[in-house]
Amino acid sequence: MSRIVVLDYGSGNLRSAERALQRVGADVEVTSDHRAAMEADGLVVPGVGAYAACMEGLNAVRGGRIIGRRLAGGRPVLGICVGMQILFDRGIEHGQLTEGCGEWPGTVERLQADVVPHMGWNTVRAPEGTRLFAGLDADIRFYFVHSYGVQKWELEPSDRIRPPLVTWAEHGGEFVAAVENGPLSATQFHPEKSGDAGATLLRNWLDTL
Repeated sequence: MSRIVVLDYGSGNLRSAERALQRVGADVEVTSDHRAAMEADGLVVPGVGAYAACMEGLNAVRGGRIIGRRLAGGRPVLGICVGMQILFDRGIEHGQLTEGCGEWPGTVERLQADVVPHMGWNTVRAPEGTRLFAGLDADIRFYFVHSYGVQKWELEPSDRIRPPLVTWAEHGGEFVAAVENGPLSATQFHPEKSGDAGATLLRNWLDTL
């Protein structure tokens, strides 16, 4: 049984994430304890609300350092919703720029759509070779609640490292719906609110640990 820490930094549906992971067979602890977060088989970083507020809470528990140190050691991390967004370089909300964790280049900006927030069920376009979406039909739907997203993938390709697998969705235009990048994975949607599809994705992630 995989030991998972859901990082408690004052943001996110912590108990929903905990219950969803328990349902697919994980041993889950919700905590901000540095040692527990470092030693777990997998770390889940949820997030709900404003980018700046999430970064403030993350910095208060040294969350960026925890994420960075885990990834340096090849230890898996899964970001969810704003917990995915803060992995990019920066977020801009209401004209305010906030520095993120910088694990990927890119900017989180307001979606270019007639109706915002993007709230409800939507399909995604996963790339060939995906492990997160393995066994899921192309027309499967996941649950989204967000007004901001990454609309341009900025990481330049390299011959020396395997390129990340980027999954896209559309709401007014394209935005990044998920990323698989070695030990670092993330989803813009909420797998813990996405029924059987979300459970399959979480189980697939546990299988990679």
